[in-house]
Amino acid sequence: MSKPAPARYRTTNWSSYTASLRKRGSLLIWLDTEMIWLAPHDGSPGRPALFSDTAIQFCLTIKVLFKLPLRQTTGMVASLLKLAGLDWAVPDYTTLCRRQKTLAVQIPYRRADGPLNLLADSTGIKFLGDGEWQARKHGVQGRRQWRKVHLAMDAATSDIRAVEFTPSSDGDSPILPELLNQIPEGEEIGTVIADGAYDTRRCHAAIIDRQATPIIPIRKNGRPWKEDCPAAITRNETLRATRHYGRAFWKRWTGYHVRSRIEAKMRCLKAFGERIAARDPDRQTAEIHIRIVLINRFNALGTAEIVRVT
Repeated sequence: MSKPAPARYRTTNWSSYTASLRKRGSLLIWLDTEMIWLAPHDGSPGRPALFSDTAIQFCLTIKVLFKLPLRQTTGMVASLLKLAGLDWAVPDYTTLCRRQKTLAVQIPYRRADGPLNLLADSTGIKFLGDGEWQARKHGVQGRRQWRKVHLAMDAATSDIRAVEFTPSSDGDSPILPELLNQIPEGEEIGTVIADGAYDTRRCHAAIIDRQATPIIPIRKNGRPWKEDCPAAITRNETLRATRHYGRAFWKRWTGYHVRSRIEAKMRCLKAFGERIAARDPDRQTAEIHIRIVLINRFNALGTAEIVRVT
């Protein structure tokens, strides 16, 4: 029996997609003069904050986008404000460092029509230790530490809808319910696609509780569960379908292969740097969230529309 020919795909919007890629590299930065730059005094005790969270997030976004240290970030922001003709004060580097720890980053996203179809996965990112080349050439000189980034992506818009930042020792399956909790209760979730690491009772139960359909392959040594809850019944149906039709057919039938898109999105996350600059976990979380903001902004400029060629 001959091997089937590999699938072929074609991009249908090369013109608009090319224009969006040019916009991503544009140095034209628009500043809203109505932006609340200085923090209003809320009457709470203690010394009031001088700069708003919006101003701090803008400065840290410039830092992450251009991979700058804090001092150089303040210089670049001052230059941008001067070019825009704004006489706003610029936060100093100690203020940026201190406020980054408590900053609640606002992540924009777009909503598509119909139920939300989520793709879930995780990746590691380094924050301490030698680079790969130095470690291979001279050996590991000291500690190398990593953190884990858990993402849930909208399959329709490619926007990141939920993110969790954990120690590298944490597994994937315990974090999925927390990712789903970040989706508003009133928003309908259609499917949740993830790899075999999420084939646990906790993940299936969390997905079923949101009235969604789990598309998770059964582990190779997976056995039937006791059907004492709707999650176990749904999972056992997947197990029977996999055994009857085969794993390859089940993946094509359910559209499981679309999960590769979130694996590609991990590369976009690390395009802003193979490691994170902050050392404190709270500051690291803010830095990762700002990367997600930039990814979603780039997606809003335009993405490729790819169709399968029959």
